Amino acid sequence: MSSKFAVAFAAGMMACGAMAEESEAQSGWAYNPGEGLSYDENPIMSAEFGLSFDSKYMTYGTVDGPDPILTPSASVTFFDWVYFGVEAIYDVTKGNGKRGGYGNRAGKWTTLDNIVGLAHEFELDDDGHTLSVDFNYIYEYLRRYHSDMGDTQYLNLELGLGGYIVEPTLSIERDLMADDGTYVNVSLAHTFDIIGEGDEAELTLTPSIAQGFGNTQRVRGYLIQDNGEALDHGGIMDTTLQLDLEYKLCDNVTLGAYVAYSDYWFDSNMREGARGHNAEWGNGGKYDRSWNVYGGLSVTVAF
Repeated sequence: MSSKFAVAFAAGMMACGAMAEESEAQSGWAYNPGEGLSYDENPIMSAEFGLSFDSKYMTYGTVDGPDPILTPSASVTFFDWVYFGVEAIYDVTKGNGKRGGYGNRAGKWTTLDNIVGLAHEFELDDDGHTLSVDFNYIYEYLRRYHSDMGDTQYLNLELGLGGYIVEPTLSIERDLMADDGTYVNVSLAHTFDIIGEGDEAELTLTPSIAQGFGNTQRVRGYLIQDNGEALDHGGIMDTTLQLDLEYKLCDNVTLGAYVAYSDYWFDSNMREGARGHNAEWGNGGKYDRSWNVYGGLSVTVAF
């Protein structure tokens, strides 16, 4: 495991001990680990720090880097509505950069996302059913290589229903700068409580299935035909089956692990395009396929 991930895990353990007690001052101010600062039970500010380790760099069910990546992130939320965040991708080895044409960046960041958004969870009834809404803007800065500029901007909308036996999520991504592409993903998930129950569950297992759709611009910017030309039609893209395991170490520290399988099941042209995209990584035909199996680990600390 990466030394950076091990350090983050240790920091999470320390955070559990350091923040086990909730504090409350006079005049209605209060702090609860994992929930942040509030006044008269109205949320004022909260923060979250995370670090994830992925065995491959995956986008739209295709390989953007066959070697592992680390993704540190941080965000701060005000009044349970407005948030600001930052997220970076680090190459763990030199393979992604050398084969991807941007040099050896082992241990160096390659992508930096600056995020501002509106997010809130609405209670739909007294039975615990909720609607979560997240609308955000991202400026994605790509580290320069030979003065090449590959920056882009995104608008994202995510809607999710919680508290149901099957919880659906709709995600819409709009690329404003690189290729004017639109990507839509619909997922269905169910969470099993392994240790504990409901909000008090310590260990959970969540299987999910997700289906992606892309317009012509999104597909053209990503999938490659056998003749080397970009695939030029939109439609049904990647299907992903995933298992997520989460362990709540304490009120404000969560450990996660996942394993996933992605493929292009429903369109032979899309499947050919995914093979073409993956095959660009070479390695003796190892990636000359439309499917991928990958996984990862994560630690999240909420304040």
